[in-house]
Amino acid sequence: MSVVRPSSEVAAALAGGDGVVALETSVVSQGLPSPRNLECVERMNAAIRSAGTVPAWIGVMRGEVVVGLSADELQVFAEPGRAIKVTRRDLPVAIASGGLGATTVSSTIWAAHRAGIRVGTTGGIGGVHPRNEGGGGDVSADLVELARTPILLVCSGPKSIVDPVATAERLEELGVGVVGYACWRLPFFLAREAPVDLEDRVDEPAEAARIARALGELDAAAAVLLCNPIPEKFAMDAAVVEEAVRACERIAEREGVRGKAVTPYLLSCLSERTDGESLEANLALLESNARLAGEVAAAASAARS
Repeated sequence: MSVVRPSSEVAAALAGGDGVVALETSVVSQGLPSPRNLECVERMNAAIRSAGTVPAWIGVMRGEVVVGLSADELQVFAEPGRAIKVTRRDLPVAIASGGLGATTVSSTIWAAHRAGIRVGTTGGIGGVHPRNEGGGGDVSADLVELARTPILLVCSGPKSIVDPVATAERLEELGVGVVGYACWRLPFFLAREAPVDLEDRVDEPAEAARIARALGELDAAAAVLLCNPIPEKFAMDAAVVEEAVRACERIAEREGVRGKAVTPYLLSCLSERTDGESLEANLALLESNARLAGEVAAAASAARS
């Protein structure tokens, strides 16, 4: 018996060939403050359903990886401190414990692929952190899982707290495809772009849907990132973001923040130092990515029909 359990709605959608979009729950449990995290859920759900597709929030509960959490279940994930952060590596322990686990990108795409979902969405992926005075920078588990999981993941590029150039180079080394959506430069989360040129671009959801279909037909091993820039209205100046991030990194270093706690700590600090501007930008790009993912999933479903 599989520990990956689709909800009845998700199972019915997959059986009927309808579009489904996978979503991580770490953004709800660790990435956003309460009650804005539940606002995020509502906005992303509405964006995905507006395309006629089904949102599938993924989390660990009672010894199972649930693909398609209900509104009541997401309420629990949104409560501060209730769920632990679960990467792909952490899944065996999280399942064995029977507790509540909020999935990151790596564990989300792993579960989504096993459930038969071809499209996922997030805000920004993890990446290669800048080197600090003590040595090498941290490398996100997202990158390794992206290298071995064939899914189309809509994102706004790497998070603003990582090195975009080093991250792009690592993605290339790992064989992960990076495609711009209506852009020729790598989006950089809160900023519209980083100094990284892209080789491939699409301008319509149907074009991206064909890439998702090709992933399955080729029996590919790695993911493709569909990189969607943050809506221009909410985009932040890259230099302002970098200055705030560097200040937050220094504070985190002094306070001894390590491991999985680094990303949520830096995002929270960034929001404080930008007077909430980064939080509003984050919510906007999450909603925008969800809408695009829904449209891509709908186009892929129509093509299969």
